[in-house]
This record gives sequence, structure tokens and C-alpha cells, in this order.
Amino acid sequence: MTVVLTHSPALTPLLVRGALRSPFKRPSPDADFPRTRLVLPGLRVDLTRLAAYERVCGFPTGDDALPITFPHVLGFPPAMLLMSDRGFPLPLLGLVHTSIEITRHHPLPATDAYELTVYVEGLAPHHRGTEAAVVTEARTGGTVAWESRSTYLARHRTDDRAAPPSDPHPRAALGPLPALAEWHLAGDVGRRYGAASGDRNPIHLHPLTARLLGFPRAIAHGMWTVARCLAEHGTPPAAFVRAEFRAPVLLPGTVTYAADGGRFELRGHEGRVHVTGEVRPLLT
Repeated sequence: MTVVLTHSPALTPLLVRGALRSPFKRPSPDADFPRTRLVLPGLRVDLTRLAAYERVCGFPTGDDALPITFPHVLGFPPAMLLMSDRGFPLPLLGLVHTSIEITRHHPLPATDAYELTVYVEGLAPHHRGTEAAVVTEARTGGTVAWESRSTYLARHRTDDRAAPPSDPHPRAALGPLPALAEWHLAGDVGRRYGAASGDRNPIHLHPLTARLLGFPRAIAHGMWTVARCLAEHGTPPAAFVRAEFRAPVLLPGTVTYAADGGRFELRGHEGRVHVTGEVRPLLT
């Protein structure tokens, strides 16, 4: 079923709705899930919001094209509408963004109008619980210009149907990536990114609200970490990006950006890896 939205939904009420429904969810890879495709036509970018996003993530401001990660921000409210729905089987409270794949077929002008489509692709067993895949597509002129696939993990007891995933690029075999920069992250990064993206999850905003949800202090948004890495790394006009979120980044804190060729990672204290990723030119 396809549902056409007349406007982008507000995120905060969806976060609250999802949190309230979380205790009643029973996650399982065999559970049913919404097959609805949400379509948001004629979407135009708020250029003031875009500039704030570019500043907090480190992208150059004033470019004609959208940063490669920005369409995720546009598609996140419809995705939350699906994931906070009564029929979505995974609890929103505690759901962990584990990875994202982005394919940009060509640069996206900031002044164009876009049609967004968001849907849940499916559920899969994970060695720590159940993982959901959510797809976002941005069309212009009737063709897909940008698409992403995000995975979200709900932790729960499992029957060991899924083995731990194998790393397609083992770090030990490829060797450590050379450190290129050290970033000192201020305590307000989560609040600044939340204001620009609309994602005001309490774990990212203040130490107190983060502690109430099990973190010693606020943590950076996963999508901020990958956006910051890609702003530093750069991406071809047509590109494929994959990133995995391995450990939270505590705020304030100091991290090391490392890269070699198409590979990049963000490391923390004593070499703890927070994010790994790769960028490849898209062959057309």
C-alpha cells in the first residue's frame, strides 16, 4: 500500500509515541511489519536549515548540491512515522542504528523539488536480536537520484539463528588506517545537530537525559559522525557509501579521523573504533 503524505511529520511527537509503545512490542525476525510505502512529493529544501546542517557537519556552505548525507535528514521523519507505528514490531526505545548504505547517482541541486519514498524492506535475525532495514529513495524528474538502506537493531534474547557478521574488510588484514586529524568535540554537538536535523533524541542532547537512558553522558548522533567523516573525506559526484556504527561517541570528547584510499574510520580513546566506512565511485 502506498500512502501519500501532504507534509513531513514532526519528529518529536513520533519519538514520544514510539517510546510509549515500546514496552508493548515483541521483537522477532518472524514478526509482521508494515508494508506501507510513504511518499512525500514536491519536497523542497529549507536552505537555512541546510546551511546549519552544513556548518555542524563540516561541509562547505553555499554549494549548489546537497551533502551526500542530507537526504537522510529529509527521509528520517517518514521513517520514524513507520517505526513508531503500532504495527512495527521493534521497540523504538533502545533501537540502535547499526549501518547505512548510500547510493548517490548524481549530485542533487539544493533548489530542486524531490519526491521521497520510505518503506521498511524487511526484518532479519541478528546475533544480538532482530534487525530492520529501512529504505529511503529521493526522486527527481521521475528517476531515483539518491537512495539509502539503514539497518536498526533491537536487542533481545535470540535462538542463535544468526552468526556474528563477518567483516568484508578485516582491519587486522588490511592494517590500521593512518590518522589524519584529531577532533575535539564540544558537548553541544548533539544539540546543534539535533536542531539542524530535527532528531532531538534525549540521548544526544544533555548528560542528564542521556544518563536516564543508560549512557554516562550525551552521545553524538551516528549520522553526524558519518557526515563529519564524509565532509573530511570527500565523495565523487556519483558515489556509493557504506558506514557501520560500532560504538557511541561520548560528548564532549576527542576522536581521531583516519583514512586511506576509499576507507575511513573514527577512533576514540585507546584506539576504540566508533565508525568504519568506505566510499567508492559509482560506475554508470
